[in-house]
Parts: sequence; C-alpha cells; structure tokens
Amino acid sequence: MWSFILRRLLYNIPVYLGIVLVVMLILRVNDPVYAALGKNPSVEEIQAKRESMGIDRPFVEQYGRFLKELVTLDFKRESWDLKIPVKQLLDRTILPSLLITVPTLVTSTILGIGIALVAAYFRGRAVDKTLMILAVLGMSVSYLVYVIVGQYFGAHLLNQSLAARDLDPLFATSGFDPALSDLGTWARQPARNAGMWITYCCLPVLIGVFVSVGYDTRFYRAVMVEETGRDYIVTARAKGAGNRRVMFIHMLKNAMIPVITRVMISLPFLLEGAIVVEVYFGIPGMGRTLIGAIEAKDFPVIETFTALLAGIFILSNILTDVLYALVDPRVRLS
Repeated sequence: MWSFILRRLLYNIPVYLGIVLVVMLILRVNDPVYAALGKNPSVEEIQAKRESMGIDRPFVEQYGRFLKELVTLDFKRESWDLKIPVKQLLDRTILPSLLITVPTLVTSTILGIGIALVAAYFRGRAVDKTLMILAVLGMSVSYLVYVIVGQYFGAHLLNQSLAARDLDPLFATSGFDPALSDLGTWARQPARNAGMWITYCCLPVLIGVFVSVGYDTRFYRAVMVEETGRDYIVTARAKGAGNRRVMFIHMLKNAMIPVITRVMISLPFLLEGAIVVEVYFGIPGMGRTLIGAIEAKDFPVIETFTALLAGIFILSNILTDVLYALVDPRVRLS
C-alpha cells in the first residue's frame, strides 16, 4: 500500500507543479499594478509598487519562492489587500469554513444514503415517487433562492416571533462570532461556542443539507437500484434472505465504492466552503475570502488558496483508491 501511495505522489508532482505554474501565469496576464494605482501613474510609482508587491523579480524567481512556501507551509507573503500575512489569513478562515462544510457533508451523506435505501426498497411505489419528487425539487431550485428564503423565514420571521414572546433569537441572518475561529476558545468554553455555532452556523448548514440531499438521494438511489440486479443479490434472495437484510446489509456494503467516490470528490471543496452561504451570511471563511481576493486582484491569497485546494484534490484522489481497496477485496492497489 505504501509503495502505491508513494508512486501516486511521485506521478502527481509534475501535475501539481503544472497547476501552480498555470495559475500564476494566468494571474499575470493583466498587470495588477495599474489596477492598484489607478489611471496615469508615474514610472517611479509603478516601479515602487512592483517592488512592494514582490512582482519586480523574474517570473522564475517568483515561481521558485512560492514553491518554497508550499513545501515549508510557511506562507509569509503579505496579502496586498488586507495587509496581513497569508498564513494568518489561512488560520483565520479555515475553521469558519469547516464549521459549515463538514456538518453539511456528514449530515447530507448520511441522510442521502438512508433516503436512497428507503426509496430503492419501495421502488416504484408512492414512497419512492414522493421522495424523488422532493429530491428533484431540492436540485432544481437555485441555492441562492434557498438562502434568501431561509434567511427570511428561518431567521427573520422566526426571530420576530420569538421576540414577541420575550425569547432570544435562535438564528442570525448574518454575522459570525470571532470566538468560533479560535480552537482555544472551543477548548475553554465548549458550551458557549456550541450555542454560538447554533446561532451563526446552524441555519447555513440546514440550507446546505437540504440542497445537497437532493443530489445525493438521486445519485445513491441510482446506485442502489443498479445493485438490485447483481448476482449476489439474486443469490441472497434465493437463499431466503429478506428484502430488508438484502437492502441494508448486502447491498449497502457492496455499494460503498460509488459512495466513497462521491464523498471524496467533495473533500477538496470543504476548505473552499459554500461560497454563496459564506457571502450572504457574512461568514469569514475561505470561500468568501477567495472571492474578495479575486475582486481585489490579491495574487498572494489567490495563489495560496488555489494551490492548497489543488493539493487536497490530488491527495483525495489517492485516498479514494486506498479506500477502494479497504472496502472491496476485489480491488488491488497493484
């Protein structure tokens, strides 16, 4: 197994270096100096700005310096827009994104598999048709619509109703408690932070789960229905196994490869976060920060966030193959 992982890592090093190279080249198509200085800057101002941005050096040197940062994970370059080191920005934005995306992924995966099994068990009946209608409804409506509706009905109107009864608001329409970004505060005051998580993060998670479950249910149901025609299912039923045992034990175990595939594909986007949710709920996560960096042409932030996302994507692909071998003995890493 370790030799396989090492081979895959070595194979993907040129791919990763190429991704970083392409990103840096694309960003430099338009000179950021003129965007920062405005119209008609003097030659001295342009040169001074280039030096302060660190783009006055040859491109090869810039590329090498950034690769050194990636290898050492020491992102000491300063954000052009926020004027703080990128490493500090990462420390400040990773946890808010994970507080939204991890609960969304875990909950939607569990619900999606469970609902898909029920739909496949009652295939063609009213229960199956009703669940599929709800799944298609969740898929068909824009994420932004659910965010706006959730903010209005799930936060604004609900909080008004609670205020009329002299109760504290349950969900916030926007905002974020800085203590939620501090692991030390979670260790010292877990109960307080859990309450703050419900206030600022629970509603975005519920919206994300509602949208994701639609996609997951359709996908997992198709997998389960396909599995019903396999030889091992026919054999299990011929031996007298009941439908419930066939569906929830034999079928679920053998359908784990597509489940793993879908979950692992989602992993790289955990750090990026749900951009729409972060923007509209005012959550200072990586997705919202990346959007702001793109608008401000903040090269250090864009390059670092993109490189990390690409690295996680490559590692998740390798981990996917390893998990295939662990859950299915027919798969061999060789």
